[in-house]
Parts: sequence; C-alpha cells; structure tokens
Amino acid sequence: MNCYQAKTGELSRQWYVIDASEQVVGRLAAQIAPILMGKHRPTYTPHIDTGDYVIVTNVDKVVFTGNKWQDKSYQRYSGYPGGQRDEAAWKLFQRRPERILELAIQRMLPKSKLGRQMIDKLKLHVGAEHPHQAQQPIPLEPLSGRPAPAGALFAPPPVPRGARKEAGKPADEVQKPADEVQKPADEVQKPADEVQKPADEVQAAAVSDEVFVLDREHAQGQEHAQGQEHAQGQEPTQDHDQSQAHDHAHEPQIPASAEPASDPDSTAFADERYDSNHPS
Repeated sequence: MNCYQAKTGELSRQWYVIDASEQVVGRLAAQIAPILMGKHRPTYTPHIDTGDYVIVTNVDKVVFTGNKWQDKSYQRYSGYPGGQRDEAAWKLFQRRPERILELAIQRMLPKSKLGRQMIDKLKLHVGAEHPHQAQQPIPLEPLSGRPAPAGALFAPPPVPRGARKEAGKPADEVQKPADEVQKPADEVQKPADEVQKPADEVQAAAVSDEVFVLDREHAQGQEHAQGQEHAQGQEPTQDHDQSQAHDHAHEPQIPASAEPASDPDSTAFADERYDSNHPS
C-alpha cells in the first residue's frame, strides 16, 4: 500500500485570520503552528511545506498566565564577546508587541530551512486592521482554556458521562437525546402490578369477551327471525289489497248526473203499495 506524498506547488494555499484579543500566548501558538506546518490537512508531508497562511490581529492584546510578565525573560546574542542580552517579557512587549507571539510560534516549528519557510506565512499585525483583504481570509475562532490531548484546534466534543457506560452498544443506541437517556424514575421502573397482570384478571377479561360475542350473535338471530315473520304476515294483506283494487277497477262507474233524484211523493206511493200487498 502506497502512502500519499505531496509535491511542491501541488496544493493550493488558504488564508486564515485569527483575533488574538485576550488570548494566552502559548495556547494560541499551539493552534497556529499546526496550520503553518500543514498538519491540519490529510495531505501532510513532513519534508514538504503544506501549510497555509495565518493572519493574526490584535497581537498587542495577548496575555500571560501567572506572573510571567515579570518572571519570564528572553535572551538574544549578537555573536560578539559580551553581546548576550537578557530582557524581561514586559520590556520586550513594550518595545515589540508582536515579538512575544512570534517567538512562541517559531519555537514550535522545525529548526531548519523548512521551518524558516513556514514562519514566513505568519502575518502579525498590531490592531484589528490588516492589509490582506484581497486574499479573502477565512476567520478562525481560537479556543480558550486548556487544550485537549487530541488537539487544540480540532478537539472532539466531550462525551456525556451516561454514554460512557454504554460504550459497548451500537452507535445509534449510544447517541440518544438527553431526555430519552435520562428518563424519570417513575417511567423507567413501573410497578410490578402494571407490568405483570395477575392470571385471574387475564382469564376474566377473556370470559367477558366470549360472553359479549355470544350475546351479540343471539341478538342478531332474534332480529333476523322477527324480520322474516313480519315479512310473511304482510304478504296476504298486500295480496288482498291488490285483489280489491282490481275488482273496484272493473266495476262500472255511474256518473253523478245519471243517478235518479230523490222524490218524496214516489217514496210514499211505494210504501202504500207494499202495505197493500202484505196485509198485517
């Protein structure tokens, strides 16, 4: 298996800008040095400069922890006999504010020609303005506090304490929302009478279901029988009504004008005739 080896001029450089206001010198330098070396890329090659450019603003606002402004000192040597000088951190900061952060980053880079090439990509500026707007730098938010062992700039998020116990489970079961991982005790531990029902309750429920089914079938059978009896009782009545309607339809209908008018004299003559024919 062959490992990837970057070539000179093969990778494109990126530009980043970082605000150093109220940042600790050493912890900020530990985040900038890997970017200059290119260790933040998967194409890092030790003998090739694969790093990016870093612009640091407000270098005059960096801080030291503890009493390092008075205790820490920087040495320089001119090369001549008696040319060694010691300078306190606060004096150097007053004379050259950017030199404090520059030395911290430089001492984290390789001590070779490659390291000197990497430090040239570092741009330090006093104040919030810088003349590199044409490169369109990407802003980076520096991390404050103690850096994690996995890396200061790309440290993984902290793992919840409850998830450590479930390390052996699959990832989809381990990473659950907090409201599902930590459920109330009354929901997790349900009473035993709700989880395991007694056998007599289960049997009683089954018997009640069977009785309900039988009652419903009996009621449906009675309704069906009553419906058949009612239908059979109505059939003769309907036939009788139809026959009567047929007879009335064939009877001659006498108009009202053809009926004889009632005459009281004729009625009295008919009664006398009946009496004479039927003597008492």
